[in-house]
Amino acid sequence: MKQVLEFLGFIALVQGAMGLVHEFTDWHVGLVQRLGFLDGYEIYASVALVVLAFALFALAESRQSG
Repeated sequence: MKQVLEFLGFIALVQGAMGLVHEFTDWHVGLVQRLGFLDGYEIYASVALVVLAFALFALAESRQSG
């Protein structure tokens, strides 16, 4: 379970960071800008993904490895 949480945290962190890179540099990377229902809220969604990633990492760290 710990590895699953770490993997999901890593994916959320990468997608959040790539969404922020897209917003500030206009590079076409990441998944956030491709989701139509997030139009106008891409920065908020990207920041939320980064925060979610840190929460998942903290949850994974609090779990027993086993």
